[in-house]
Amino acid sequence: QVQLVESGGGLVQAGGSQRLSCAASARTSSFYTIGWFRHAPVKEREFVAAISRSSGTPYVATSVKGRFTISRDTAKNTVYLQMNSLKPEDTAVYYCAASRNLPTLVAAPREYDYWGQGTQVTVSS
Repeated sequence: QVQLVESGGGLVQAGGSQRLSCAASARTSSFYTIGWFRHAPVKEREFVAAISRSSGTPYVATSVKGRFTISRDTAKNTVYLQMNSLKPEDTAVYYCAASRNLPTLVAAPREYDYWGQGTQVTVSS
């Protein structure tokens, strides 16, 4: 059973930075894509970013482009989400997810087979 464990969440002031980590129990090369989603109260789950296994190509949502970056360390089986210039509207539970197959649409939650338990990020104004 594949496990994904997120860490790095917490409380941060607006304008600050935070780095989330997603540690996989299996080799990250086992997955076609690893992505980050977030879920805020009374909002739908939202795609944040993803990274391709083969090419390392990053995909970043327009809402966070220029502020968030996704990267991976294959030796550590870990994917990171670096979040800069955080805003109160970034407050959410952030989830890591992995797909076994090549996604048709990287931003679609249905494309992902494994999910972490989530880590809370709270940005204060």
